[in-house]
Amino acid sequence: MAGTIVRATVDGRAVEVPGGQSILQAYVAAGHTLVEGVGCMGLGVCGSCRVLVRRAGAAEVRAELACQSLIEDGMQVSFLAYFKAERPHRYRIEDVADSWRMLDKVPEVFPEAAHCRHCSGCDRACPKHLEVQIGVERAVAGDLTAAAAAFDQCIMCNLCTLACPEHIRPNHLGLFVRRMVASQTLRPVDLLQRLHQIAEAQMAVDPDAPGGRAPAG
Repeated sequence: MAGTIVRATVDGRAVEVPGGQSILQAYVAAGHTLVEGVGCMGLGVCGSCRVLVRRAGAAEVRAELACQSLIEDGMQVSFLAYFKAERPHRYRIEDVADSWRMLDKVPEVFPEAAHCRHCSGCDRACPKHLEVQIGVERAVAGDLTAAAAAFDQCIMCNLCTLACPEHIRPNHLGLFVRRMVASQTLRPVDLLQRLHQIAEAQMAVDPDAPGGRAPAG
């Protein structure tokens, strides 16, 4: 609750701040400096602020996002380092020109997807609570539109990839499917209109607005 003093531990450091703030806000307000894992502050991409959280009195440790979870009294938080897949899947969306052959692309690029154990580890790891396992299942079954929808809110935090014993890399599979579907679909009308407004100088773009410039250095 806002106004209430909250005492928590973040990355081994004691934090004492007014309540009503996100973990990310609380850590910065306490005077600590974050040098990684804060994509929305210009230091990376969305999905970077992955944290492990244990609430007071709870035995379970959950994966959450520091920007979306409120700091709580007695909470223990650890930021997780971002990592990249060791063996990235390489493909060119431009090569998916024939929509009749789209169903062949998933087993071609992500052959391990068919080996899903249905262990639900990816679902438990997802800080957005997406039905990751169902998304993988639909992609393998060829229901690409439904698979793309399952991953629509994915922020590419890679936690499902870390949790998967079959090394499927579900979020990358989801991104691949979304890209394939988008390549064969009319772009969103509001996006087309906005790009047209910018091209025709009907909308002013302020490069000095907050977030308009990349961080120095």
